[in-house]
Amino acid sequence: QVQVVESGGGLVQPGGSLRLSCVASGGIFGIRGMGWYRQAPGKQRDLVATIASDYTTSYADSVKGRFTISRDNAKKTVYLQATSLNADDTAVYYCNAIPPNVLYPWGQGTQVTVSS
Repeated sequence: QVQVVESGGGLVQPGGSLRLSCVASGGIFGIRGMGWYRQAPGKQRDLVATIASDYTTSYADSVKGRFTISRDNAKKTVYLQATSLNADDTAVYYCNAIPPNVLYPWGQGTQVTVSS
C-alpha cells in the first residue's frame, strides 16, 4: 500500500521543540524530493521544508533557522526537527513528495499545538 504516516506531534510550550517523523511505504522513495507541509485552522496548506534526493534542503522564511528537515532513505523516513516553537507554528503537519499527492496520497498528518 502506497502511503505516508506522520507522527511525533503534540502539545508543547512556546520555545519548546518537537521531532516529527514520516514513514513512507510503497513508491520509489529515494529518488523523490520530499517535503513537510502544514495547515493551520482556516488557512491553506503551506510547504515549510523540502529535502531533495541529493539531500539539498530549503525552508520557508517563517521557519528558517528553527526547523531542520532530514531523511533516511534506508528507513524510508523523513524527519522535521522543530525548535523555538511559537503559537504561529500551531498546525497539522503533513509530509509528502514533491509535488504532493501524486506519488503518495495525503496522510492524516500530526497535530502540533504550541501553547502555555
